[in-house]
This record gives sequence, structure tokens and C-alpha cells, in this order.
Amino acid sequence: MTPEELEQIAETEREEQKKFAHSVKVCVAAGCVSCQSQGVLDAIDQEIKKQGQEHSCKSKGVGCMGLCAEGPLVSTDGGVLYKRVTANDASDLVASIGGEPVSRLLCRTDVPFFQRQKKVVLENSGVVDPERIEDYIAANGYSAMMRVLSEMTPAQVIDEVVKSGLRGRGGAGYPTGLKWSTVAKATPKKVKYAICNADEGDPGAFMDRSVLESDPHRVLEGMLIAAYAVGASEGFIYVRAEYPLAVKRLRTAIRQAERLGLLGHNICGTRFSFGIDIRLGAGAFVCGEETALIASVEGKRGTPRPRPPYPAQEGLFGEPTLINNVETYANIPPIVRNGGEWYAKIGSEKSKGTKVFALAGRVENTGLVEVPMGITLREIVFEIGGGIPDGRKYKAVQTGGPSGGCIPAEFLDMPVDYESLARVGSIMGSGGMIVMDDSSCMVDVAKYFMDFCMTESCGKCIPCRVGTYQMNELLAKITRFEAGQQDIAMIEDLCDLLRNTSLCGLGISAPNPVLSTLRYFAEEYKAHIESGQCPAGVCGDRHEAAR
Repeated sequence: MTPEELEQIAETEREEQKKFAHSVKVCVAAGCVSCQSQGVLDAIDQEIKKQGQEHSCKSKGVGCMGLCAEGPLVSTDGGVLYKRVTANDASDLVASIGGEPVSRLLCRTDVPFFQRQKKVVLENSGVVDPERIEDYIAANGYSAMMRVLSEMTPAQVIDEVVKSGLRGRGGAGYPTGLKWSTVAKATPKKVKYAICNADEGDPGAFMDRSVLESDPHRVLEGMLIAAYAVGASEGFIYVRAEYPLAVKRLRTAIRQAERLGLLGHNICGTRFSFGIDIRLGAGAFVCGEETALIASVEGKRGTPRPRPPYPAQEGLFGEPTLINNVETYANIPPIVRNGGEWYAKIGSEKSKGTKVFALAGRVENTGLVEVPMGITLREIVFEIGGGIPDGRKYKAVQTGGPSGGCIPAEFLDMPVDYESLARVGSIMGSGGMIVMDDSSCMVDVAKYFMDFCMTESCGKCIPCRVGTYQMNELLAKITRFEAGQQDIAMIEDLCDLLRNTSLCGLGISAPNPVLSTLRYFAEEYKAHIESGQCPAGVCGDRHEAAR
């Protein structure tokens, strides 16, 4: 495969697509598939043939279009988007192509949900067929990798990533260029590894899942560029077994890339070789932590180990290992294509680029959104998200999953970036964003996340194993209206213990939901303890609990 041959594949695919005057794209990502979108696609195919339009109209399955709340979604010519389409609508939909849209199915695209987003990671989602490499190549796929192999040295690639200001999208926000340069400088005994962390375990999060289902070749291309830059020759994608559609499409993408010589030995006629295998996780949340993930890939029990040494020096099988998550790798191809300085112009001063969020909970427009760093919470929740349904009031948004905090209304105008979230007691995390209204009890919310952390603790260190259990018991005691002020003091002491003595990030960050609710919703704790009442009505009251 040469640059000329890659361009020829792209041109051939584009010419093939031009043969059809009209196109119909049906979302076949998990959210819409669960609403029978595959049946919609099959029905549209049948109607195209039935109505004699097979020579002028082409249908295809594409990745996530974002507005999951209104799926199944179907798009046609001229930016027409249809929502909640069923197989029974296929006849009217196909008959309308080239004419007046089907008004009863129309979904407005001139609204903030679509207009306020900036697509970088998701630029191909809803556009390309995730199961056809030719469609990806026609959308400039693998052109960044080809440029890297034919025109750039590994050091030049790392320089572009450093210039971009990209920070790891897995949660901690560590500078990607710095991590790459550390791995590049490390000396292996035999081989260096590159790992994609696709173990997305936060409740309510589906960013990585959607990217893998919608644009798997994008992640492979990012991994190939990273491997070239740091000198890795073997790679693994560690993905949750609960993501069968993502796993299926990843396996298809790997086979297709290998067939074209874009993966494997002497890629594109160079000395660079890189292979990728998939490892399935069994659902342990702690395996999102990089040392626990490494242990799991090695076939051991997924438990973390003390650091240093860091994986960059001594990781998988004791070799230097680069670990980035799905979204981080997906950012790499456009950075290489457009330059690090282009990317650095997006976002805020210290948090560059865009961030993909899974917007869920009590908000009108649930789904996948990609926005510039530095946008405010108010803009995300009330403009892009469409506000709180049923006329209820906003109460909090929880970012960062079980490791994050609950952010009250007083911070709605806060910019969403790494530093601002840390200042209010939360974290960016991998991108989960759960909105809560005034029907939520914040004590109950804290108990929910603590129960999750307790269940997912690997048990290796005592502070996390015992501390999360004790905190969960104390929070349950509060929701049963059996606690006193001394229990709040005990919770605060346990939070301090976990943050300072736990082995890994799970235990260190487990207190965040508790501390943030104690900080911003202290009156709810007080009502449970002193008045024997739950202001939101979730926990009932002391008299009900006594009965």
C-alpha cells in the first residue's frame, strides 16, 4: 500500500458514491439498534427496490448521530433528519426522497443540540459505514497514518501532539505528548506495547462505546500513529465484553486493515510493523486503572499495583507500555492532518480541543455530544441538552462517574475544563454527565455511588476494601433516619483516609460524590438526621422507616 494506492481506493469509493443521486443513512449504533433500527434499514432497502430506485438511491448503516433520545434516526439528502422511524415508515420515507420530507418524522437540526457542537472525534459518526474500510478511506481515513510513515519522523509526530496540548481523555488529563515522549525514550528488553483502554465502566457513560461502534478504523489509525511515534510493535485493545457490537466491529476493522496491509508486518512497505489484538474485560470497574488493566491483559487477576514504576517504563510483561483511551487515540488522526496548532486553538487555555460527553439523566436531549473545552455547564444542560423535563428544577450534574462530584446550580456558569471541575470537587473523567432534578435525594445519590465503588473494589488494599463498606453503611444509616452528627464526622474521617492511603484511583476518588454532596447539599443530610425527613421524598421519613 502506497499513498497513491490509498488515494486510488478513496477516489474509487467516492466515484461509486457519486453514481447515486440520493442517499439514506440509518443509525446502527447500539442505542438505535436497541430500538430496531436494523429492521428500519432492511425495510428501506426493500422499499428502494420495490419503488424502482435502486439505481438512483443508496442506503447504508452509519454510526451514532448523537440524539439517542429520539432514535432510530435516519438522515437523507440536504441534511434532512428523521426521528423515531419505524419499519412501517420506510415506504413514505423512500417515496419522499428528492421531494417534500415526511413532516411527521422530521427532527429539527437548526437547534443548539446540533448547532453548538464541534465535531472532531465524532466527525465521521453518522457519516461513514463502520463496517466498510473503503468508506472510511474515502473520508480521508488512514491518510494521517500514511503521511506519518512517508513524511515524518517519530519525534516530529510527538512534537505535533505536544503542540496540540491534547490531554488524556480517560479521566486524569495527563498531557498526551509528555506520556508519548516518556515511552519513546524508554529502552525495552524486547518489545514496546501500545494499549487502548476501552474499559468504560462509569454508570451512564457510553462515549467510547459509541466511537468504537461508529468509527472503529479511527481508533486503529490513532493507535498506529502512536505506535510509530513511541516505537511500539504490538498492541492490544482492552474492551468490555458487555459491548458485543463494538467488539464485532473492531474485529471486522482489524481484519480489513490487515487485508489492505495497513496493519501487520512492514506496513505500507516500511520497516514499521504493528499488530493489534483484542482482549475482553469481564466487567471489573477497577480494570479501567492502567496497572489493573495490564494485569488483566497478562491473564492475571485485575488488581492495581503501586507506582512507580509507571507503565511508560515498566508495563505489560515488564516492557515500556503506552496506554491511552479510545477518545485520546481518536483525536490523533485530525491532529496529524491539520497540525497541532490547529487543535490548540480549540478549547480553553489549559484544556485544549473538544470533549465528548454522554449526556444522560433528567435532561430533554439525552445522547452523545462533542463540545469545545471551556463551554459552560449551563450551555450543555440548558441549550444543547434542552433543559430539565416536566417543568422540574435543575439540582445537580454529576461528572466523572463514581469518581466525580455533584455540581450544584451555583456553578452552572462555570467553564467545563480540567481545572474548573477540580476546583469544585469533581473531575472530567472519561465524559459521563448525569443531570439530576429536584426529585433526586443527594444523600441517596452519594449512597448509590459509594455502593458501586464498594462493589467494584478489588479488595487489595484495606482502606478501599473496608473504608468503602463502612461509608456505605453510614450513608445507608442516614437514609434510614438512624444517624447522628457523629456519623457525619465519621464519614468525613473515612473520606480523608481513603483519599490519602488507597492504592489506586478507585479508592482515592471514591469519596468525591460524598464530599461534594456534603459540601453543597449539607441541608439534605441535616434534614435526614435532625428532622427525620427526606426533602426529595426518595427515602420517605422517620415514621415510614419505623413502620
